[in-house]
Amino acid sequence: MIKPIGKILVFIGKPVYFILSRLILAAIFLLYLTGHTTRKLIKLEWLRISLFKKIWLVPALLVFLLLTFYFLILRGLPSPNELISRQIEVSTKIYDRNGNLLYKIYKDKNRTVVSLNQIPPHIRLATLAAEDAEFYNHPGFSTRGIFRAFFQNLQGGKLQGGSTITQQLVKNALLTPEKTLIRKIREIILSIRVELAFSKDEILEMYMNEVSYGGTAYGIEEASQVYLGKSVSKLNLAEAAFLAGLPQSPTRFSPFGASPNEGFVRQKEVLHLMRINKFITKTQENETKNQRLTFVPDKTEIKAPHFVMFVRQLLVNKFGEEMVEKGGLEVTTTLDLSIQELAERVVRDEIEKLKNLHVGNGAVLVLNPGSGEILAMVGSKDYFDIAGDGNVNVTTRERQPGSSIKIVNYAYALTNGFNPTTILDDSPVAFSVPGQPLYSPKNYDGKFKGRVTIRTALAESRNVPAVKVLASYGVAKMIEQGQKMGITTWNNTSRFGLSLTLGGGEVKLIDLARVYATIANYGKRPQIISILQVKDYKGRVLEKGSPLSEETVNPRIAYLLTDILKDNNARAGEFGTSSYLVIKNHPEVAVKTGTSNDLRDNLTLGYNQDYLVATWVGNNDNSPMARIASGVTGASPIWNKIMSGLLENKPSIDWKIPEGLIKVFDCSVNRQDWFLEEKRPTKLCGPQVL
Repeated sequence: MIKPIGKILVFIGKPVYFILSRLILAAIFLLYLTGHTTRKLIKLEWLRISLFKKIWLVPALLVFLLLTFYFLILRGLPSPNELISRQIEVSTKIYDRNGNLLYKIYKDKNRTVVSLNQIPPHIRLATLAAEDAEFYNHPGFSTRGIFRAFFQNLQGGKLQGGSTITQQLVKNALLTPEKTLIRKIREIILSIRVELAFSKDEILEMYMNEVSYGGTAYGIEEASQVYLGKSVSKLNLAEAAFLAGLPQSPTRFSPFGASPNEGFVRQKEVLHLMRINKFITKTQENETKNQRLTFVPDKTEIKAPHFVMFVRQLLVNKFGEEMVEKGGLEVTTTLDLSIQELAERVVRDEIEKLKNLHVGNGAVLVLNPGSGEILAMVGSKDYFDIAGDGNVNVTTRERQPGSSIKIVNYAYALTNGFNPTTILDDSPVAFSVPGQPLYSPKNYDGKFKGRVTIRTALAESRNVPAVKVLASYGVAKMIEQGQKMGITTWNNTSRFGLSLTLGGGEVKLIDLARVYATIANYGKRPQIISILQVKDYKGRVLEKGSPLSEETVNPRIAYLLTDILKDNNARAGEFGTSSYLVIKNHPEVAVKTGTSNDLRDNLTLGYNQDYLVATWVGNNDNSPMARIASGVTGASPIWNKIMSGLLENKPSIDWKIPEGLIKVFDCSVNRQDWFLEEKRPTKLCGPQVL
């Protein structure tokens, strides 16, 4: 807080008088040094000047000195207010939803601002002992320090220090770094003004957040984290003394430098200074100086790296690169680090098992299907695998989805007259495409089953029936439906044909997850969000994420699709009853697999009311995998382990049945099934064949 304006006005007289008087004394002293002859000449010249001229010479000289003082010293001098109004470089921090730090973003200065009451007294005292023991007693400068530096400068020709904590703050925060006498005088004047504007505690707080502790570590909190891996509030006396000694020469005293022992010599010096200034006792000094310190490795850690870089780009798009690197944003994300670590571990372990099948990489996305919040994002098995392009985030890259995209096709079909018991003909067919060879789709197993219901065709992922359904209403309708459900890559519609329903159009895994989240959310397409809140380092809220959704599929149609995808009996003919698609004690889980025709992409997506897990395996160089049976030995084991881990010890909850659905027994298929109430069959034993 700025002190009352009246106190600031004291600046006008007091400092000017002090500086001028010292300048005059210095001038007299310098004249004395020039020798007896010069003094004699000056005396003779002075005697020759008339009394009238003498009277006017003194004020003229004063005016000259004042003007010189103004133009050389005062003009352009920063305001103390800039200490709180300027934009300091503060690191941006990205956290998971539970407050776990994922990453710090900074350009040149890695800084975390803390208040003085967060810094324990022994740490403040260590800093005072090391830098300015008389801090609470001087007006911003030390006369003794100035004169000591002055005589050293005369002797050595190099401008020395003698700076108080206030002067160091002013020098680092408000002035340019050159070492000149004029800059030193400006520093002293500005230090006096700062002392008038702020309390001692406020100045000490600003200093301890401003000063460099070596490398990119600025401020005591960041120094504590970088060197000791803990918050400043957790430092003991030995650690405090070590850090307090660093600002004098951060490179020389660094524990990671060429001579790390010098840091301990400096630490003992700080402890000694604390003792002679009565900040600690002799016993405390002796007990502390030989304590062992444990330093953390000098490295930058990043958790959930693909997700962090995904969020970083969103922040840059919103706030700009400079704000992200220097603005001290505090970003709370949607990620749950425990889920992220589960997903990373499973991907790493399972991809290792798939080496013999020429599977080199895997990716996972975990969402809350209701809110669209990203709970985990694994873009590859190893972000730091440079040779394997591990930094590539496969969840945001375009890949072929295989049969997992059929859900879009059937969403449109069920909305427009089809129902789960509609009979489809799974038999050979050839489609004529102008200018191209006949298109004859095949099933994954190379077989045909003849008459099958939509329920069976979708659950078993039969290709031929899906193509026939698409042919009945046209590719353009499926593209439109997919775009409504969240697909962003189907823009050039002329590229796509009937193979679109088998995965012939590239999609992003994050888009496909949104499509499935739409079905899990009873037809409401969620907005995928990764950021819950953004604040600046002063605590002001800049942005809040809020779940948004839009109904793009009738909730009854969404329920029908979920009911089919969770029907283990319906898919048993292709996958058996005990595959990786079954989550023990959770029959509510719906799931679909997909494998591209060229065996370059293999996916499994499944969900219940709380979690949606999307998994992919393949190779970043786009080379094909060995033949994998419908995903059951590829992406599905990863999906199963993650989903099982998420639902362990959680109850199974039935899906709510939307109003307007009715269950009717259809004798043609010898089973009950769901129908839209207004489209219930009137002829139960004679369904039409497509």
